[in-house]
Amino acid sequence: MADYADSYEDVSMFTLSGERERVLLDTQTECTFMWSTAGGDPVGVIMNFVARDDRFWVTCTRRRKRVAAVEARPRVAVAVSSRGTKIGVSQAITYKGRAIVHDDAETKAWFYPALAARVRPDSADEQAAFVDHLDSEGRVVIEIVPDTRIGFDAEEMFRGSPAGASQTEV
Repeated sequence: MADYADSYEDVSMFTLSGERERVLLDTQTECTFMWSTAGGDPVGVIMNFVARDDRFWVTCTRRRKRVAAVEARPRVAVAVSSRGTKIGVSQAITYKGRAIVHDDAETKAWFYPALAARVRPDSADEQAAFVDHLDSEGRVVIEIVPDTRIGFDAEEMFRGSPAGASQTEV
């Protein structure tokens, strides 16, 4: 009997552990944010994010079609992959939940510096400039409140497999 899973019909057993999920969310700065159009079509974009208090936070200007879409249909999803990081390949997590659009000064006051620290970690001057860039009249912050989690860890899937671990990197 093999000491590895030799059938990949059901990959739900290869979930991402809580510890590896935390490392992924602390390391990766981009997610795919997904919503639906008025016509029912799914759409998604790559966005920088902050994970805080078991929620995801992203930003864009109110002019983006996604803002009106999530205000009308708040069911959304966020997917985060380890691709492009140094923490290992083929780790991924998807969260389904609801979106809340914020345009208040209090939310922007903590969010802009938090996002700047994630995407400009090496320079306080660059962080300050990025905050200034974000601080525009039409900008909103979208909070995603997850209610469903789907994790996947290819290292777990191929552990002990004669196929070996995935070696793809970007």
